[in-house]
Amino acid sequence: MVDHFISAQSQKPLKIYVAGHRGMVGSAIVRSLQSMGDVQIVTRTHAELDLTQQSAVRDFFQTERPDQVYLAAAKVGGIHANNTYPAEFIYQNLMVQANVIHESFNAGVKKLLFLGSSCIYPKSVPQPMREDALLTGPLEQTNEPYAVAKIAGIKLCESYNRQYGASHAVDYRSVMPTNLYGYGDNYHPENSHVIPALIRRFHESKLASAPSIKIWGSGKPRREFLFVDDMARASIHVMNLDSKIYALNTKPMLSHINVGKGDDVTIAELAQVIKEVVGFKGQIEFDTSKPDGTLRKLMDSSRLNALGWHASVELKEGLTAVYADFLAHEVRSV
Repeated sequence: MVDHFISAQSQKPLKIYVAGHRGMVGSAIVRSLQSMGDVQIVTRTHAELDLTQQSAVRDFFQTERPDQVYLAAAKVGGIHANNTYPAEFIYQNLMVQANVIHESFNAGVKKLLFLGSSCIYPKSVPQPMREDALLTGPLEQTNEPYAVAKIAGIKLCESYNRQYGASHAVDYRSVMPTNLYGYGDNYHPENSHVIPALIRRFHESKLASAPSIKIWGSGKPRREFLFVDDMARASIHVMNLDSKIYALNTKPMLSHINVGKGDDVTIAELAQVIKEVVGFKGQIEFDTSKPDGTLRKLMDSSRLNALGWHASVELKEGLTAVYADFLAHEVRSV
């Protein structure tokens, strides 16, 4: 694997810029890169580099001139945040993506990986969701601005490949992860996703010796969850696939690759596993007066599996690690 990280021309370690290195995915990519070879990783905090400012991004790339870029930086949030701040979600994500991708090209970056989201797919789409479902129907209304921005990121990569692939050896790729969880997740009581939200609630209920915990909906909807370190390994795998192999398994205008675990669980099953991991002794109740949402969201990751990558972290194993991380870093805020 180390050979992937050595420049054939200079025999020096690759200089790799990870945009969004403080986020859950970006930090996992940094961990994986550090463990896999002699690389020079470049990072900047938001205070050091505002990726929405084109001149600042241009100066950064012209100074650093990285060999590879992982674009994991994004403005993210739950349904409430997406509904409340749609203009910020579309504007900031569009600006970050356009600036990083364009200035990567201007600085001579040949390899870039853009990280998107499963929300790029239409609201009503056959399950599991295949890559060719993109742009086949209306998007989920609550996160449409964010999804449109992510679709634009895919098309930016494809457009630079089509225009400059042959003349400048540009090779920009995109991966679309399923629901992620892992170290450094967001446990905010109002803005967190389902796994960190349930971990926090079960933990608080355990401390309070509550007799039961109530969860919205029937518990029947099915969701797929991928441990973030698996996502990081998948990202590095896709980035370093031989260009001929990548081209044979994608199309110029349908080049993104799904990244998922390959199976899903009901929300009831998820809650039961988290209950066991946390050690909550009470009962789980479901409030069927509350909406269930989409009944199933599962990614078709067969393309990536055929390219040699498979998820390795099982749900209970990952949740056990995450709860330990929560106790070590987040419990003080509970």
